[in-house]
Amino acid sequence: MQKKLTNPIIPGFYPDPSICRVGEDYYLACSSFELCPGVPVFHSRDLAHWEQICYAMTLENGFHMERNSGVGGVMAPTLRYHDGLFYIINTNFSDRGNYIVTAENPAGPWSEPHWLDDVPGIDASLFFDDDGQAYILGTGDVWDNGTGVKERGIWLAKYDVEHFRMLGEPVTIFNSALRVGASPESPHLYHVGDYYYLIIAEGGTEHYHAVMAARSRELFGFYEGNPANPVMTHRHMGFQSPIINVGHADLVELPDGSWYAVLLASRLIEGKCKNLGRETFICPVVWERGWTLFSPKTGKIEWEYDAPLCLVRDAESLEGSGDAAAAGLWTDGNREEGAAGMPGEPGGDAGSGKSGFGLVREEFDSETLDFCWSFWGRPYRDFYKIADSALHLKCIRQSLAEELRPMTFDMEKSEAYETAFLACRQCSIHTTVTCQMKFLPAGQESAGLAVVQAMNHQYHLERAKSQGRQVLRLMLYTADYNVPPYFPGFASTTCEQVIAETPWEAEEIVLRLEIRGERFRVCFGETRDELRELCVADGELINPEKVGCMTGTMIGMYATGNGEDCENWAEFGWFEME
Repeated sequence: MQKKLTNPIIPGFYPDPSICRVGEDYYLACSSFELCPGVPVFHSRDLAHWEQICYAMTLENGFHMERNSGVGGVMAPTLRYHDGLFYIINTNFSDRGNYIVTAENPAGPWSEPHWLDDVPGIDASLFFDDDGQAYILGTGDVWDNGTGVKERGIWLAKYDVEHFRMLGEPVTIFNSALRVGASPESPHLYHVGDYYYLIIAEGGTEHYHAVMAARSRELFGFYEGNPANPVMTHRHMGFQSPIINVGHADLVELPDGSWYAVLLASRLIEGKCKNLGRETFICPVVWERGWTLFSPKTGKIEWEYDAPLCLVRDAESLEGSGDAAAAGLWTDGNREEGAAGMPGEPGGDAGSGKSGFGLVREEFDSETLDFCWSFWGRPYRDFYKIADSALHLKCIRQSLAEELRPMTFDMEKSEAYETAFLACRQCSIHTTVTCQMKFLPAGQESAGLAVVQAMNHQYHLERAKSQGRQVLRLMLYTADYNVPPYFPGFASTTCEQVIAETPWEAEEIVLRLEIRGERFRVCFGETRDELRELCVADGELINPEKVGCMTGTMIGMYATGNGEDCENWAEFGWFEME
């Protein structure tokens, strides 16, 4: 039976994929925004089964990240390999801006950031030509529209990767494929045959997102747009298409000369919500009359594609060798769209250690956390520890729903915005999360299980003290704001609401969230076998259209003093996501 590639190949909040091949190995990096560690790096031998091998940005190499709206931080990395060295070029909106990190081994360690103070704009990318010369390209206000106003466009410059500096002034090579096209960005450059090919995103990263292509015979010459632009988009398929927001592509050539693109897209839940954010998808690409043709025959992203024959043969040759990760667990292509577990309900050991995508079994029996775990912002203080087979979170002053701030470059290494929150990405439309907690609030502190979206849209299932009583309650947080936090004049007001509350005196409690699309069933009890329902909540309230899909849902454990310094700690014995 024909083996399949099943989309999304990396489910959950893993957007802006960039890919490169080294021999028979494929490596892929994604954006992580305000999460820490940052920039997850994955490995595959077959494009179907991906395993996270590291984070490129960690405490060890000086990663600075502040928690705010969720839509800041690091985004749009480009991953490239040249002459024995891996490069990731990226932008950090919580620090000095554009930077490069390097590694001889893609699993790390990665270097400390080389800050690119001479590189303007965002979404910078590296390109190595056939002669080994490096070039840098990026997005900025560089296109002269003839009225003296600079519009967003794509620039290119020769680059010295040994000393991390541009060689000469950047040259504007493109603005947009469509006339006055919105948000041309995330450029990647390729030299194929007689042409240099430019692939960019356009239309903004939500519904009107698209992939555009242009080409030139001269590197710094005029880039003509593909007459078929956009070469990939789903914006013409309406607002209820099961796969939406398609764009931000990067290309890779296989050993047999075939090509594939990785790109971001979102799965729509119940025809309206994008809880999981932007995920990593894949599609085949063929060359026709000197241009790229994405997803031939259908022109849209499919749930499944036939796997590349050259990679299937390689994987089958490894079966029985004991190298399960290399051989993979192939999909046989007998799923139907809309069937149980579809679309994009991954299973198996697709992640690292004990955890796959959307599958977590954590008993905190090791001081080293699995790759599935993330903090929101860098933990500068010792507000967490793993000891005695439990996670301990301190009720520090900051809450998860601190009032939002404008997004700016901020080099200050500050503790002011830390939150004691350890979470995993929601990777499946239907998921159940359960944890065991030991906590007794003495004042206004609280702790529990949180479902967190961007822009202060959150649910907190928490133990707290209310009017002198020990209670368990479900809190809803939402925010009203005028413009996105990266626009001038941003202002926001966060609102909170008690959805349900019940008395609870015991120190120990088991908390559970049963998420079925937008239906959140909230349960609690003394043990996992004795749970009862607190309420049923509406997931759409924290996933409205205005929150967008820049980031995806994070679910995890938290503790807070709710504005007061507190010495109390919450203890979590185990956590499961399935």
